[in-house]
Order: sequence, then structure tokens, then C-alpha cells
Amino acid sequence: MPDWEEYKKTAQERGSLALELYVVESTPAQSPEDVKANLPAHLAYQQKLESAGTLAFAGPLSDMTGELMQGTGLIVFRAESMIEAKRIADIDPMHVSGARSYTLRKWLINEGSLSLNVGLSTNRVGFS
Repeated sequence: MPDWEEYKKTAQERGSLALELYVVESTPAQSPEDVKANLPAHLAYQQKLESAGTLAFAGPLSDMTGELMQGTGLIVFRAESMIEAKRIADIDPMHVSGARSYTLRKWLINEGSLSLNVGLSTNRVGFS
């Protein structure tokens, strides 16, 4: 496998933005009741991250059919390093309580476009 930083440099050299974000896949580790009990604190934490500009996107994933709520969530952070992203994920109330576990990976965004700034949990819309 290629080195991450070398690949990022190559992407930038060919003209890509190579925006580096951090992706958390959060998976239920305890009962649905435990997850539900921690939901208010988890959502408040995400709203705080969103207001600070740290949270890019977050929300639930369906099962593989697209028909059922599986309970897994995807969270995308802006962070300076893998260490900082891990700290942010570690103190999420869902993860602190053990109701969910998570995996963390870097995501290099090379293609696509975005020009509208929408605060999903704060009901804000802005232009950039």
C-alpha cells in the first residue's frame, strides 16, 4: 500500500484539493436501550462540535438493503491529526458510556464540490 502522505502529495500535484477529514463509524456495543439513553448527550455533544466547526457531517446508516435502520452511525470531523480526531471521538458520550464502539480513519477528499453551508442540527444555512 502507498504511504498516506505520499499519496496526498500526489493528489495535490495533479490538482486535487486533497482535503483531509476524519471518519468515525460508530457501532452499537450495548443494548438499544443503552444507546437511546445516551442519545440526548451524544446529540448535544455533536451540536457543540458543529458550532465549533469541528463536525462536518453526522448521521445514521441503513442496513445493506437500504430499508432498515441498523443503528450504525457515520461521523465526519475536521481535525489537525489522527490523535486529535481520536480524542474527539473518545469523549463522545456514546463512546464514553460504552453504548457504542467506533473505528476511525482518515478520508482524503479529492473529487466533488460543495458551496452551501448547512448546519444540520442547528438549522443554519450559509453560503461560502
